[in-house]
Amino acid sequence: MNLKYNRILLKLSGEALMGEQNYGIDGDVVKFIAQEIKEVYDLGVSIGIVVGGGNIFRGVSESAKDMDRVSADYMGMLATVINSLALQNALENIGVPTRVQTAIEMRQIAEPYIRRRAMRHLEKGRVVIFGAGTGNPYFTTDTTATLRASEINAEVVLKATKVDGVYTSDPKKDLNAVKFDTVTYLDVLNRNLKVMDSTAISMCMDNKIPIIVFDLYGKGNLKKIISGEKIGTIVEG
Repeated sequence: MNLKYNRILLKLSGEALMGEQNYGIDGDVVKFIAQEIKEVYDLGVSIGIVVGGGNIFRGVSESAKDMDRVSADYMGMLATVINSLALQNALENIGVPTRVQTAIEMRQIAEPYIRRRAMRHLEKGRVVIFGAGTGNPYFTTDTTATLRASEINAEVVLKATKVDGVYTSDPKKDLNAVKFDTVTYLDVLNRNLKVMDSTAISMCMDNKIPIIVFDLYGKGNLKKIISGEKIGTIVEG
């Protein structure tokens, strides 16, 4: 099979791991995601992953309203590590060698993030999951995804969501919302489209890394994107 992308950065929201639950991790959903990743891994694609933590704790959430923002953000980073370990376990259960690297050092459960080591893992055919965000408060996991994509020389950022692309407005609330097949970075910024935060979009624009927003729960979608099919919305140029 001809592959359009040979090295990808997959961005998963923490909410994606919840499934239909209100909180936490749905084991069946994590298994499904792991299987989707394995299909792409088996094609020889080099894969980095960033997972959010919103299913457990989010620094800007209602539950953090009385907290110091910095402390709340660090708690959110720890939530991403829990999700990273869950995904690692699911991947390794189906034979995909995986390493978790964290931006906050916690040697007993994961490696500290070191770019050269991450590159070496990718070269050896391991999936690398980047946990704990950037290690800094005030930065989202979307920004982490674009930063790590830039660092590992990923060809594309794949943002897996619960909707099938980018719309003019929220399609669940607005029946007249129109889906974009392609949209420019500047349009996303100027129209305040809810793709990623402005820091993340600007970093992709500066480094010329396209973003593809797609429906995570569409079976085979990840494999279709890798093989060049037009799935979801592409943000570029």
